[in-house]
Amino acid sequence: MKQYLIIILACILPFAAWSQSNYWQQEVNSTISARLDEVKKQITGFESIEYINNSPDTLNQIYIHIWPNAYRDQNTALARQLKEQTTSEENITINLKGWIDDLDFKQDGEKIKTVRQPNIDILLLKLNSPLLPGMKTVLSTPFTVQLPPYFSRSGYTKDQIIACQWYPKPAVYDKKGWHQFPYLDQGEFYGEFGSFDVTLDLPQEYVVGATGMLQNQEELDRYRIIGDSNFKYLNSPVFLPYPSLQGRKQLQFKADSVHDFAWFAGKNIVIEHDTAVINNRTIDLFVFKRNKQDKSWSRAIEFGKGAIHYYSDRIGPYPYPVIQIVEGPSNYSSGGMEYPMITLITSPESTIPFLDGVITHEVGHNWFYGILATNERTHPWMDEGLNSYFQFWYEANKYRYNSYIGSLLPTNITDLQLDDFLDRIYGALNRLVAKQAIETSSENFSNKDAYGTVIYVKTAVWCYLLEKSLGKSVLDRAFKAYFERWKFKHPYPDDFKAIVEEVSGKNVDELFKLLKKRGNFR
Repeated sequence: MKQYLIIILACILPFAAWSQSNYWQQEVNSTISARLDEVKKQITGFESIEYINNSPDTLNQIYIHIWPNAYRDQNTALARQLKEQTTSEENITINLKGWIDDLDFKQDGEKIKTVRQPNIDILLLKLNSPLLPGMKTVLSTPFTVQLPPYFSRSGYTKDQIIACQWYPKPAVYDKKGWHQFPYLDQGEFYGEFGSFDVTLDLPQEYVVGATGMLQNQEELDRYRIIGDSNFKYLNSPVFLPYPSLQGRKQLQFKADSVHDFAWFAGKNIVIEHDTAVINNRTIDLFVFKRNKQDKSWSRAIEFGKGAIHYYSDRIGPYPYPVIQIVEGPSNYSSGGMEYPMITLITSPESTIPFLDGVITHEVGHNWFYGILATNERTHPWMDEGLNSYFQFWYEANKYRYNSYIGSLLPTNITDLQLDDFLDRIYGALNRLVAKQAIETSSENFSNKDAYGTVIYVKTAVWCYLLEKSLGKSVLDRAFKAYFERWKFKHPYPDDFKAIVEEVSGKNVDELFKLLKKRGNFR
């Protein structure tokens, strides 16, 4: 019998090793220099992209997202989606005033042919020479971005710059091919991992938060000193310039193992700073907020620190050197928007439990989106839904609260034990109208309410069913294994399912079939 086992293992193990080594993903390293014209609300820049082909395929072309063009006119995919989901034509007309222009792509220094696509926020580059497996090439271009008035993700307000999805960005090429798709308000993104080295030229008086670690030691020290003072003495905030500064500055940010880069700049911003220790590593924690008396936002550092410890304990340790929380203006689209190492919170008037939940959810996206980088357009539940499951437990444990139910939460259940409270919460959430299946791509939802109910809430309910079936400790181990196996990679639903079955030792086919079930769970 032992001899047969050795033979079987000899056959199986090479296949298992081959399955692991057969995984590949592309690498994209970007160097960007950009200058802000605060009067015109324009960003002029130059980008150099090192594209490394780790696939087994020879590439003759590369798709590039030029997402600022989504704001160009009334014919973009973004405009069409907004028209379908709002009755305010005037709002659309006023706000769609952005674009990206002055592109002049080269490959390894030689001009390259570009082909416009039906969606004007996608560009196809025809490579001058094929990119063989294991080889790399350098793409470069100047660019000018006109920021639109802020209403979706990128844009400007009277005193704030919100630069998101702002630079030319290669589309993902993975085992399923190219994933080039237009910018949508309802429907998020998918990007290749790599590094960013970004230098921003802008007026001295701006406070800046961005993906990555600030490399200007004097500016970083200034932020820390001011931030520490403001955190300790909240009633008398210190501002930049400190001391009085004139002219412009060039700030450099570097980030490794990320798939996106966003930055936010504002005047008269209150900086707060503290640190968190994760696995003996000290993480800088910054809050950039408005100068106003607000009991909720006075606790933003506390909420951010709680979130980073919570997700590190439940899923896996936070790997980056900094986490930043930016208070933004109220947003038509959401209560917040996540980017690696930084999140914009667009819920300016919030109760303490609600703001804590929003910050926790957005910080949590560093795990579900930032580190576990799923295709959010095709499988949005793997990002928003799994993250909501963890957020709902956090809110229930800390406040006996649920941000989705909010003020409609019956007061007579807030004294229940945690498990009983969660049973009641998920019972109520499961009765919400959720006609479409969880496994629905984001652009195939007719409106934001349907998208939110299914992708955020119904997925969290499904996770709770998974927890009840397998046991919370088993599911916790599965999530930790999923994180460890797939961090800084692009997992798909089958990859998550395989981890759950491996850890639990159970077949979960029937539970995963529920992802394709229309309507509520019974």
